[in-house]
Amino acid sequence: MFFEFSAEVLAILLAAAFAAGFVDAIAGGGGLITLPVLMLSGVPPVQALATNKIQGMFGAGTAAFSYARSGHVDPKAQAPAALLAAAASFGGALLVTVLPTEWIRLILPVLLIGIALFFALRPGLDDSDRTRRLSPLIFTLTAVPLVAGYDGLLGPGAGSFYMLSFVLLSGYGILKATAHTKLLNFASNVGGLLAFALVAQPLWLLGLAMGVVQIAGARLGAKMALKQGAKVIKPLLVITSLSLAAKLLWEMV
Repeated sequence: MFFEFSAEVLAILLAAAFAAGFVDAIAGGGGLITLPVLMLSGVPPVQALATNKIQGMFGAGTAAFSYARSGHVDPKAQAPAALLAAAASFGGALLVTVLPTEWIRLILPVLLIGIALFFALRPGLDDSDRTRRLSPLIFTLTAVPLVAGYDGLLGPGAGSFYMLSFVLLSGYGILKATAHTKLLNFASNVGGLLAFALVAQPLWLLGLAMGVVQIAGARLGAKMALKQGAKVIKPLLVITSLSLAAKLLWEMV
């Protein structure tokens, strides 16, 4: 099906992948860009979800590598949480063809607006760590599989939910939370893709092509986030959360 796209449509898909990689490396929400573009290009919804996991895996992996190389996250220490995220996302993706997701779509805009308001209005949110509310073990056993399961089931907004969890429950500063989000995002993309390979038909060539472009966008986004920290992450997180909420509300009308 890769070769059935016109040059113009393919160019739009690749441009969307670059933009998604850039945005996702900073604040999450790259699926807000790529998933609608895939469906508008004529890809069926479940197949679009599957293909989106392929290209999203490249962007999240690149961002995770960039943050790890800069010393903001220890991949070895986060490995158990990443494995759990992959397993939970695998389970969520297997349920996508049998579980009604309309109730999630109804509450998701409210949650995303709440996230946007939290980061926009909460005073003092910067790159400084704060009081931890959950131990790393409890956080890994609760927040991680919950968000990862949603990532496999639907996906858009998962990065924002990871981010909020790290800030609220682990007490991380904005940049540290962003860095820790990316490896989990990568793992849940891998787990979701493995499941979709069984229940759907991902467009592998298209996903790989978009993934290569995502790498460039993710490298640029991670570089900007590492340089600017909360000053660039917070506004972009607010914008992406509100944009996704608006898109979901528009689809309900």
